[in-house]
Amino acid sequence: MPSYSHTVAVQCIYEQHHSWLNAWLKARLNNACDAADVAQDTFVRILGSTNTAPIREPRDYLATVARGLVIDRYRRRAIEQAYLQTLADRPETTVISEEDKALIIETLMAVDKALSDLGPRTKHIFVLSQIDGLTYQQIATQLKVSLTTVKKHMIRALTECTMLVAQMS
Repeated sequence: MPSYSHTVAVQCIYEQHHSWLNAWLKARLNNACDAADVAQDTFVRILGSTNTAPIREPRDYLATVARGLVIDRYRRRAIEQAYLQTLADRPETTVISEEDKALIIETLMAVDKALSDLGPRTKHIFVLSQIDGLTYQQIATQLKVSLTTVKKHMIRALTECTMLVAQMS
């Protein structure tokens, strides 16, 4: 729980810089609604942070947090579009509720984040195996690495995904 002084500091920054942040985001996103959402999410993120050190350069800090949220928003949209395209490409008519779609997309976002945290090589090997359907030997040959290296990265990725599923359950 944030301390009282942290809450007051965030309130002060909100009062002084919210309009600036909203305008800054509007210029980058070209959408007033998205800008307002990201600006609000930025302050919620700061308010909920455990870092209670004083913020010396509020606009730089706000811009950094907001950029991360914008990246997350674009990543989420890309994953959502890929998922919807996959559904559209299916031959049979599959009816999935909006609630289930939201849960699936949240899960895909969590998996993407977990794999990104493991590094680009592990994520690439995981995608080649699980999405492209390559065998470990094919991956090793394509990437010019040992079979042991591929197995090591897959163990890391699958372990992370398993822990993620356990947390979500």
